[in-house]
This record gives sequence, structure tokens and C-alpha cells, in this order.
Amino acid sequence: MTEREYGIFLPIANGGWLVSETAPHPDGSYDYNKKAAIMAEDAGMDFVMSMGKWKGFGGSTDHWGRTLESMTMMAGIAEATSRVKIWATVHANVHNPVVAAKMFTTIDQISGGRAGMNIVSGAYAEEFMQMGEWDASLSKEARYRMVDEWTEAVMRLWTEDSVTMDGEFFTLTDAESRPHPVKPPTIISAGNSPAGRDFQARRSNGAFLSGATMEELRDSSRDVHERAAALGREVKTYGMLTVVMAETDALAEKRVDEIGVGVDREALANMRVSWGMPRDRVSSWTESATGHDAFQTPYVFGSPDTIVGHINTVVEGAELDGLMIIFPDYLEDLPPFGESVLPVLRAQDSARAAQTWSSKA
Repeated sequence: MTEREYGIFLPIANGGWLVSETAPHPDGSYDYNKKAAIMAEDAGMDFVMSMGKWKGFGGSTDHWGRTLESMTMMAGIAEATSRVKIWATVHANVHNPVVAAKMFTTIDQISGGRAGMNIVSGAYAEEFMQMGEWDASLSKEARYRMVDEWTEAVMRLWTEDSVTMDGEFFTLTDAESRPHPVKPPTIISAGNSPAGRDFQARRSNGAFLSGATMEELRDSSRDVHERAAALGREVKTYGMLTVVMAETDALAEKRVDEIGVGVDREALANMRVSWGMPRDRVSSWTESATGHDAFQTPYVFGSPDTIVGHINTVVEGAELDGLMIIFPDYLEDLPPFGESVLPVLRAQDSARAAQTWSSKA
């Protein structure tokens, strides 16, 4: 049994992953993200990842209105760290595969082989309409074909001296990207549709999944594992989880309640419109939104012992290989998590591994 992996989703955009006036408000700056990444490494986390975002959602919090660019920021994070894996996001619909291949080879060298490429197709139309890069004629299935072709091009550029392709979406003529990475970057992908899980099984090393229920998340994880195994591959599956921790369960619940009081309904409405929800439905939904809607991912709260139990429930119940964790206030929340929670999770992994080895001996 391999040790579970735990990392953080860096707050590369202002507000992090809490849409609320009364939540801590990471400013999205490089200085904040560098401090968070170093703290994650010092705590013993396995990876740090940043999203790619080109336009925010407004509202009273100007949610994600100020963002940095993922690949260049993570190159700096790579230089500032020495062990933690460095996973940056790239949009296949914006970055030419030759350009992306070269950029990640650069991150590979800076990081000493710790680079990871989170490949996304671009699903929020307004982000790309503003730059003339949105093709409304492409179906979701077509976007996955585009990403698959893009990924094939990048992987060939990392291993071949000359690449010529005449594809459905990309044309390369005697294209070069040298030097090749010493260690091909880890390929990461997020997606829950059958097409997304197929891509993850064939191309990815890690798959980020979500689900409305624990059972739905478990089924997606099983599907990716089984699809990959059928191809003779191994793909790790991860979930995302916001952790709200305090000395006691009651104090942690108070933190959750305080965050919910200031939920930014306007930003949440704009976010749903960007997903394609009709404005009239969004208006109806906004009226019924509660404080819990301030959290953009599933969340758990409690004392360190309670958090350990919650995390085990999620990882075991959904049959995941790890979690990407979000904190309300990274600079305040990471040190106690690293002191009180992560060592317990690691000790449990070691005990399970020893038990597995003993049963096989």
C-alpha cells in the first residue's frame, strides 16, 4: 500500500475558496502563496497546486478578481522550495503545445524533477471570450478531443527531437522542444464525466474528482482506477476538501458560522451564470442560498482529532489516494495542521502498510 498524498490548493486568486465578506481573505499575491507553499513543505505535505484563472466573479468581495498566472508563479515557488511537488495549471485552449512543453521543461529544471502539469480545457466562456479564444461550436466531447490531441503533442515534444502532426485541432511541422525534461512532468487532470475519466485513465498520473455524495465520488474513483488498470496503468485519485480547524469542535463550528454570515450572493450568482445556468434560475437559487454556500468545496470542521476522523472517512469512503486541502487562512491554519493532524495521518499510513506487509509475509 502506497502512502496517501496530501497537498494544498494554493490561493492564487484573492479570496481563496471562500466566497464571503466575513471569511479570511487571502490576497492572491506571490508573497502569500510563497509563504503558504513553504509552510506546506515544512509541514510535510506532498504537493502544492495552483489553478489557472483569467477573470473573476465580482460581487462585494470581488471574488477572484485579482489573480496571478499559474505557470510563472509556480516557477518561483519551485525555486523557493526543495521537496514538495510543484503542480501548475495550463489551459490547452490558450497555450500552444510547443509553448507549454517548453515552459514545463523549464519548471522541471527549476524544481529538480518536481513539476506537474494540470491540464484543463477551459470551461468558463467569459474568461476566454474576453480574449477572443472561445469557440462556442465545440461540444464538451470535442473539447476533450482537443485536450487529448494537445496532450499527445506535448508528450511527444518531451521525448522526440522533431514532431509533425496534422490533427483535428493542432498542426505541428518539424516542431522542436529541446532540451527534453529529465523527468517528464506528472500529468494531472480534473473531471467527472465519462469522457473526463477516460482521459484521466489514458493520459493522467493523477485525477481530481468530485461528487455530490460520498458514493458518487467513490464510484468515480473506482471507475478511474479500473479504466487505468485495464490499460496497464496506475492513476492516483484525489478529492478536494476545505478544513476548518480549531482547538475544539465548538470553536471550529463557530468559525464556519462566522464565514457563512457574510456569504457573497452576487459573486456566487455570477459564478453560476459562468457555468451556463440561466440568469432566472440563478436569481431563484440566490434567494435560497445559505452560509454553507460560501464554501466552494466540501468542508469538514472540528478539533484536530475530529479532523483526522473526517479525513479518514472521506479518503477511505471514497477510495481515494489523497486529498488536496484548502484552508480559510493558510498562514494561520497550516502550522497547526502540520503539527496535530498530518503526523497522525502519516502514522496511520505506516501502521496500515506494516499490517499489509505482515499479512503477506
